[in-house]
Amino acid sequence: MPSVDALDHLVLTVADLGATVAFYEKALGMTAEHFDAADGSTRTALKFGRQKINLHLAGAEFAPHAATPTRGSADLCFLSVEPLADWQRHFATLGIVVEEGPVRRTGATGPILSVYLRDPDGNLVEISNAL
Repeated sequence: MPSVDALDHLVLTVADLGATVAFYEKALGMTAEHFDAADGSTRTALKFGRQKINLHLAGAEFAPHAATPTRGSADLCFLSVEPLADWQRHFATLGIVVEEGPVRRTGATGPILSVYLRDPDGNLVEISNAL
């Protein structure tokens, strides 16, 4: 049977493209990319590493899309080699509230230590260090 081996991108449905881009750039160091899609539309994505998050404006999603595109329904975990204490200081400087953590969790490849916060749409964002 065929199998997949990597995640290329995922899609977040958002209320405000500008607010979302600003958050992910300032809070997580991602880079905004505007690109021309095959259908001729211009779209926005957030790039990090070899992945990206495509952004769909709520009520104006690009087809095809999820059956029920909903803002604030995502739960995202990002790995970082930077110590969580550095992330916590960074978030405090930006006035971003850490809702929980550091706490031990189990990631895709083993134990992780995580902190949790929210993006402008209420999506849960987890920043983790591998243990």
